Amino acid sequence: MSKRFWIFLIIFLFLLFVLFFLFPEFFGSVITYSKSNGIMNTAQTENKPAAPVIPPLDIAAYDNKLEEIANNPPPKVVIPKKDKEGNEIPVPFAPPPIYLWPVKTVYPNAGAILPFNRIVAYYGNLYSTKMGVLGEYPEDEMLAKLDAEVKKWENADPATPVIPALHYIAIVAQNSAGKDGKHRFRMPGTEIDKVLAMAAKIDAIVFLDLQVGFSKVETEIPLLEKYLKMPNVHLAIDPEFSMKGTIRPGKVVGTLDAVDINFASNYLANLVRENNLTPKILMVHRYTQKMVTNYKQIKTLPEVQIVMNMDGWGGQAKKINTYQQFIYKEPVQFTGFKLFYKNDIWEKGTVLMTPETLLKLNPRPVYIQYQ
Repeated sequence: MSKRFWIFLIIFLFLLFVLFFLFPEFFGSVITYSKSNGIMNTAQTENKPAAPVIPPLDIAAYDNKLEEIANNPPPKVVIPKKDKEGNEIPVPFAPPPIYLWPVKTVYPNAGAILPFNRIVAYYGNLYSTKMGVLGEYPEDEMLAKLDAEVKKWENADPATPVIPALHYIAIVAQNSAGKDGKHRFRMPGTEIDKVLAMAAKIDAIVFLDLQVGFSKVETEIPLLEKYLKMPNVHLAIDPEFSMKGTIRPGKVVGTLDAVDINFASNYLANLVRENNLTPKILMVHRYTQKMVTNYKQIKTLPEVQIVMNMDGWGGQAKKINTYQQFIYKEPVQFTGFKLFYKNDIWEKGTVLMTPETLLKLNPRPVYIQYQ
């Protein structure tokens, strides 16, 4: 071959090499270079869309938001008094007040929903029109009502974005014992899939709620693993229907211990780590002292955010008192507040609590549930 041919070939290969690095999209792959480890990676653009970049947690902003939602009263300003001669009377020393909120816990992993957002959820089961608004109305009407509530919260607290949620009772406590005597009915996957499809229409997250009856959270949670691996699916457990004695659900209020809650939290944390997920939320219902025992032993983790949800119904004064007694006084991490469209207004002259009223609470709930 002639010398001219070899010169031409060398020039061609050199140009091709330059084009490969300048315009990698022409060659069907994306080239990325990480300065942190010096590794060059390739990914097929047509097969692997770039994952969204999740910024690291802004710790200062996180702490500031916790202080904001704690909603502690401002320190009292003491105006010195004067005696008859016009001299100021020394003010007795008063120790600074001790606030229970915000709670000092671990910082969450990047991508955590709370406390930068508020969740507004519709609760219920698709098989029943009496268990909550989620199953009470046709889908389009239900989603429209949820959107109206979301807008109310956005208007009441513009500084906190609102995320809609569908809170689905995936295991329902039963009067009948069932074949295994556990007094609970697991919803078929087809029903859970329906809720996921509804949620996708409005970019909502989903909570799967467990009323375990005489079963245990250790038994029931793993059965929902394929759903809990999904980034937008979170977990709720209901102590009211977790029976530790012999009396069936609905006759007495059940209970969960810190051991049960820690199992649920650890299970979710493992899923987060194994599947490279952003933090999950674990919601726990509560409206009595004995519904949750040994709260001080509940462990918080970077992969899981725990919400203690005030689940009592009745007039405004009763609900606020329940919140103060069993949520405020036994702090865990975050708080929620449940509103009942029917049960909260049974008494004559009562009205449903508004976002503006709930925002006056100490602390302010970051999870709002409508039934």
